[in-house]
Amino acid sequence: MTSLMRMPMPSSGHDVFERILAAPAGVVALRSRDCEALLEQFRSIARHSGQAVYLWQPGQGLSSLRDAYARVPDAQRLGQALRYMQQSMHFGIYLLQEVELPLAATDLTLLRQLARATTGHLRRVVLLNAPRALVEQLGDQIACVDGEPEAPARLRLRDGRWLSGQA
Repeated sequence: MTSLMRMPMPSSGHDVFERILAAPAGVVALRSRDCEALLEQFRSIARHSGQAVYLWQPGQGLSSLRDAYARVPDAQRLGQALRYMQQSMHFGIYLLQEVELPLAATDLTLLRQLARATTGHLRRVVLLNAPRALVEQLGDQIACVDGEPEAPARLRLRDGRWLSGQA
């Protein structure tokens, strides 16, 4: 019999990835104290699962996390990358890092359209540590996710069974 105490806990990256997929909006604001570690976990998830996960950075453009050197052509500027995301007909998680304000009106409009697009294929645009003003501008069209790992459930033994702290 395997003890629950010895079972491996799921990675916080997997937990955050699942919360992004379950978000009710197409655009997600993700707060994390250690973005680089979270990006490495997402890179590992993309490589092992084959999921289409992309990272956009100013100056570098849009690139695949699964294939280290695969870059999306003509997606160096934010507006170009957002149009690519909007026109894509495939599943995809698009991480946007270091988005700076003020956004061009067309970029803000594209973000709003991506936030509303809930039909068809699953697509999530994730704003990593987005400026608070941008999150407020998008209002209820954006879902907020905390990138910090949730506290593990505290187990206790009762009548020979392991129960979580909530039960």
